[in-house]
Amino acid sequence: MIRCAIVDDEPLARDVLEGYVSENSKLQLVATCKNGKQALELLEKEQIDLLFLDIQMPDLSGMNLAKSLKNPPMIIFTTAYDQYAVEGFEVNAVDYLMKPISPARFKQAVEKAEHLMNLEKKSAQDGDDSFYVRADYQDVKVKYSEILYIEGLKDYVRIVLPTKKIITLTNIKGILEKLPEDRFARVHKSYIVAIDKIDSVKGRVISLAGKEIPIGLTFKEDFKRKMNFLD
Repeated sequence: MIRCAIVDDEPLARDVLEGYVSENSKLQLVATCKNGKQALELLEKEQIDLLFLDIQMPDLSGMNLAKSLKNPPMIIFTTAYDQYAVEGFEVNAVDYLMKPISPARFKQAVEKAEHLMNLEKKSAQDGDDSFYVRADYQDVKVKYSEILYIEGLKDYVRIVLPTKKIITLTNIKGILEKLPEDRFARVHKSYIVAIDKIDSVKGRVISLAGKEIPIGLTFKEDFKRKMNFLD
């Protein structure tokens, strides 16, 4: 069961979502919140796997709520406005539902959340040496020890391994959250490198497996600290 909560300031919208949740055997409704403040209080007390989160709410918007959470649950945004779709992707939302929400579209979003939970469980069962990504219509296991570097491609990332490249639908921020902090470093808005695979660093250029990777100014100091470089 996926423990979920609804956060919306509109009574009718809450009623619709509560009806959909009650009809879905994979969901357990823990609470319904009228605003972002109530949602924050709920998250402090309860284990929530999934939030159905409205974006435009008074005082604390759903987007600002999502950005404020250090360890957020899965989020499915529910809104009447489409201009927040890109921003929703940037906070790694599972889906973005436009009101009025149809039963079929709601079911599809829940299936995405269930799939994501199953991937996390697989990774946990396999221990701390790997994780799973969705690529070529299947779940692909990626071992941390095999990653050379990761390149951002707008709405996708390319994971480069010694023998192949894997392209999956996520962004740099989303993939970085899956990686051990002591083994990987984000060195550019479009690149993450495996620290133990670095061949050399000259100025602001990393040489790694025959590839030259730039070090962005924004990431330079953090990278130096991680690598224990001396000026």
